[in-house]
Amino acid sequence: MLCKTQIALALGMAWGMGSSAAQAQLAQQPQQAPVPANAATQLKEITVTSTRTERSVDAVPNTVTVIPAARIEQEGGRDIKDLFRNELDVSVRAAPARFTAAGAATGRAGNEGVNIRGLEGNQVLMMVDGTRLPASFSFGAFATGRGDFLELDGITAVEVLRGPTSTQFGSDGLAGAVSFRTLDPSDILKKGQAFGGFARAGYGSIDRSWRNTLAIAGDSGDWQGLLLASYRRGHETENKADNNALNVSRTKPNPVDYNSQYVLGKAFFKLSSTQQLGASLEAQKRRQDTEVYSARALPPLTSTSTIDLDTRDNIERNKLTLEHRYKNLNADLLQKAETRLYWQDAKVSQYSAEDRNTAADRTRDNRYQTKVLGLSSLMESNFSGAVEQRLSYGFDWSRSDTSGVRDGTVAPFGESFPAKPFPDTTYTVTGAFLQDEIENGTLTIIPGLRFDHYKLSPSSAGYSGGAVTALSDQAVTPRLGLVWQLNPLFAPYAQIAKGFRAPTPDQVNNGFTNLASGYTSIGNANLKAERADSIELGFRGKLNGLRYSFATFNNSYKDFISQQVVRGSGSAADPLVFQYINLAKAEIRGAEARAEWQIDSNWQVNTGIAYTKGDSETAGIKTPLDTINPIKFVAGLRYDTAAWGARAQLQHQQAKSADRIAPAAVPQFAPGSYNVVDLGVYWKPLPKLSINVNLNNVFDRKYWQWTDVRGLADNSTIKDAYTAPGRNAQVSVRYDF
Repeated sequence: MLCKTQIALALGMAWGMGSSAAQAQLAQQPQQAPVPANAATQLKEITVTSTRTERSVDAVPNTVTVIPAARIEQEGGRDIKDLFRNELDVSVRAAPARFTAAGAATGRAGNEGVNIRGLEGNQVLMMVDGTRLPASFSFGAFATGRGDFLELDGITAVEVLRGPTSTQFGSDGLAGAVSFRTLDPSDILKKGQAFGGFARAGYGSIDRSWRNTLAIAGDSGDWQGLLLASYRRGHETENKADNNALNVSRTKPNPVDYNSQYVLGKAFFKLSSTQQLGASLEAQKRRQDTEVYSARALPPLTSTSTIDLDTRDNIERNKLTLEHRYKNLNADLLQKAETRLYWQDAKVSQYSAEDRNTAADRTRDNRYQTKVLGLSSLMESNFSGAVEQRLSYGFDWSRSDTSGVRDGTVAPFGESFPAKPFPDTTYTVTGAFLQDEIENGTLTIIPGLRFDHYKLSPSSAGYSGGAVTALSDQAVTPRLGLVWQLNPLFAPYAQIAKGFRAPTPDQVNNGFTNLASGYTSIGNANLKAERADSIELGFRGKLNGLRYSFATFNNSYKDFISQQVVRGSGSAADPLVFQYINLAKAEIRGAEARAEWQIDSNWQVNTGIAYTKGDSETAGIKTPLDTINPIKFVAGLRYDTAAWGARAQLQHQQAKSADRIAPAAVPQFAPGSYNVVDLGVYWKPLPKLSINVNLNNVFDRKYWQWTDVRGLADNSTIKDAYTAPGRNAQVSVRYDF
């Protein structure tokens, strides 16, 4: 447990994890050797997510962290759960794969999504090069996540923005945004190089996985191009359990075989000294086969008892982008403009084959697909005068077609397959925004305003869940940010922002009836968008080798969307009626602090702590928000040279207090506190050859992460199935040419 003195000490410091200036250089040149810390301290880390314009992270009115490709590679990030494990107020839920064919969806969604300051799922905006990732979806045993639509091998930098992002990007970012930027040719080519690339291979013991990546890039006069391909295959993620039974009592992971293929291609043509055309293509496929031993029933068996369950899950995402870039800093009115036309097709299929004792065997074949066509434009105009101003403005338009199908054999009583869990829906969003960055000496004022109109247009074709309802609405979201760079030692900032999240197609129209079991679900044409009001206050500073920051925030939410029983007694004649309605409001508040101390040219220490508390309120009754994570403290020590370096990382997570868990019919499991130490080493035996070695959970601790065990009963006999991995190693080798 952290004592009050430790917490106060950490809060007195700041900046820290994931935010060193050294990462800025590595983000821009991921193929380069790790740079000695003293050589990088003069560089500024740049964010393009906070204001949709380039600004130093020290000059924005909110908390932003930037994770460059070099850090991802050094720390052995396999997926987004690895990527954010040392971020203070960010987590990723990934429950163990213990789903069934038609009942529980536990773990079926994989890496479900990102949690920022206590909100997660579709309440966090996730983008790749400005294009939204598909929304998560859940219907009984059918559940899709968002985190597995990503492959980190093609990423050059990741930005995490805290607080509502609707002024910048429109719907979805109630809690914040995670922006992934893919590699450009300039990220691979060294200065003056006409052709280059890299080859990388790695192994992770955590899931016995191998990955291989090859990237090439070229520059020929007016043309630039890049092609990257990666392949990864592995197995189930280990835990600290020891029950290897082939039935529901099993706590060791179920056997898994997965493989993932990813291709990234880009081409740019220079029209003139001020204009450029570009095209990019992303293609990703992932397949996972699972032998679900944990679904097998214990004797005595009934006729419908499961005696075997095999599943096959597939994820596919293809995206094509065309863009035009203009940049002329000497122009009178318009200095920059970027226009992008994009198309994305993302689909999930989940197949289950269930062998039952004497009853008829059954299968489930569920599919979810989102196709999106979008157009966005961003322009910048700079004005000089009594004050310096940068005006940014533009629009975003997108049209998404979302569909889902439940299919298989031996449908539930009263149903027939195929069936749609919601009607095929076209979701159109149009938005326009304006932002002014006003520089007046040491004071920067950043007002912004956005208007959005959204429309959900469902189709009744093939839908048997009842009458369909259309929905349209609009939102105006202002934001005001202030940054006062009083002096290097003390630079306060503040931001007031509003946000919204429009209802998803499956919330507006959700039709399912099982009269034999006494329940049904219906749509809601009057569903309103969820809303956010946020304020963040903080300060940053630096003195010699010390950099620090402190932030406190209060986020108020209303019209939370929740599926509730609105009427009925539960009989066939009077079934329970479930409906998504605007029910709860919530408040989340907290504070975080970060610090980084460059001791000398080689040694660096960093630390940070985050505290968050939140409650929802329904009918005047307050309930703790289960999505809030306990206090987290991190501390690290690094040694860097051009030829080699090493790091040690400590992560402490406070215990989850039982009184901060929402009441339930059965008391919920509240995991205790834990301390985990990770070690890492990089070495460059040759100028173009680099080796990274990581040893995680060095002391092989057994612990549970609250984000993964939420909803687990305290009297559960399979708690060990939810334990985090024990000691594990990761090795990668990279050659640049």
